[in-house]
Amino acid sequence: MPEVLATFQGVVSCTRAATARGFALSGLTAERPGEPTTLTFSAAAPADLPTTLEDARVERVGGGAYCIAAAAGSWQFEARAAELQREVAVPFFRALPPRPVPWSKRVFWSLVLALASSRAGLALLRRLRR
Repeated sequence: MPEVLATFQGVVSCTRAATARGFALSGLTAERPGEPTTLTFSAAAPADLPTTLEDARVERVGGGAYCIAAAAGSWQFEARAAELQREVAVPFFRALPPRPVPWSKRVFWSLVLALASSRAGLALLRRLRR
């Protein structure tokens, strides 16, 4: 039974690796909207695979066999492995609001930076550091 790896929505970029044998599909998926996803295969890309696809669906159909289906056609190929990567920085930092800086630290660093902006202030900071 086929296992769905990713269901891309919209434009999917197909990038062939320059040095290593492999290719990658990048875009947004239906499973996690808003998180850019990259699916990398360790195999040569099918010869007739275009550089962009529309609404692609990627399935593992067997042990090392994969199938990419899109409006432009369907491609089957063999790969040693497939790696799915999601960019989670945006939702991660949205979930963790920045911690407010205490006013004492703000005053301290404002004073240090003001002193560092002049030669006399730099000399004073060097003396205080010793």
